[in-house]
Amino acid sequence: MKNPKKTFIARLTALRRQQGLTQTALAKQAGISREYLARLEIGQQDPTLGTMTKLAQALKVRVAELLER
Repeated sequence: MKNPKKTFIARLTALRRQQGLTQTALAKQAGISREYLARLEIGQQDPTLGTMTKLAQALKVRVAELLER
């Protein structure tokens, strides 16, 4: 099984880029700081379920899609 944290990081970054969003734009839509989003994308911080929900809503995907390979 692949590392769930690495999967989350890869999916979050890929979905953000596929939608043409900057970290600043996604952070604003999700109601989090750009700095926090940057730390999530480089694996320095783990997201809470609430943060994952906000990110999924901003990206218009299910939370599970942030964890799927």
